[in-house]
Amino acid sequence: MLKKIFYYPSKNLVKVIPLVMLLGFLTGLKMDLNFMKSYILIFTVLMIYPTMIGFNYKSAFDLSHSKLVLLSLLINFLIIPVIAYLMGITLFKENMDMFAGLAIASLLPTSGMTISWTMLNKGNVSAAVKITALSLFVGSLVAPWYLLLMVGKYIPIDIVKTFITIIQVVVIPLILGVVTYKMLIKKYSVEEYNKKIKPILPAVSIWFLLGIVFISIGMKSKVIISKPDLILWSLVVLAVFYLINYTISTVIGKMFLNREDAIALVYSTVMRNLSLALGIAASSFGSKAALIVTLAFILQVQSASWFGKYFANRVFK
Repeated sequence: MLKKIFYYPSKNLVKVIPLVMLLGFLTGLKMDLNFMKSYILIFTVLMIYPTMIGFNYKSAFDLSHSKLVLLSLLINFLIIPVIAYLMGITLFKENMDMFAGLAIASLLPTSGMTISWTMLNKGNVSAAVKITALSLFVGSLVAPWYLLLMVGKYIPIDIVKTFITIIQVVVIPLILGVVTYKMLIKKYSVEEYNKKIKPILPAVSIWFLLGIVFISIGMKSKVIISKPDLILWSLVVLAVFYLINYTISTVIGKMFLNREDAIALVYSTVMRNLSLALGIAASSFGSKAALIVTLAFILQVQSASWFGKYFANRVFK
């Protein structure tokens, strides 16, 4: 019975994620969950940590996967910002704060979930690690200038804080994963590890992902419900934005990459760093910009599970 409960989320993500979102939303309406904000980072580290056990860490620091990395940079820092700008001036022309929220979300690609979703869908994890670190760094350099061009406001992003984020969500889980794997191999053979331990790891990662979803939605429940007139239109705009993003990444991945690399490309370009984006949006542009980023989180997590469940294996043979 406990085994079935443990594995149920990883086998039924499409059902479980909306349920957790709803639970988080309702809980957030009844009580203030901001005290749990610090748990998001802890859960992110613990979500990525299982993906790093048995991971070939040397591949994350070499010069391989150059075509995949270049394609991800092209999509993340040229194609997606242009799409966000065109959508913003067309669909949010009367509301610059919401345009700013969309712009910020578009300019900060990759998050810890990039690595987890890539692993869960059997993509190229080493490339995802590489792209995550590189995109966070490049994004922190170019995003302020893009925002100045797109919405007329220069918002500096702390480079040191970005490096700390990379260490927290990439380097620390990587070190823990390498150490854990060495300890496990002392106790188990490689065959025993692959049979007994490895199948457990994705399920562990999913439980912490669900924790992040619950806290993130719960913290913003009152923000979401406070502006019902803006929610529907914002969701429509964001749905179109993510649909275009998925379509571009999928087509490019299918044309130029093998299956594993294509999966990594999709999750490295569709997943945005919404935690960082939310902080910038709220502090620099106000509640409407923050609302866009919050709603983006809802669509991003759910669409990631849908893509993995219904499209990844069908599109990338």
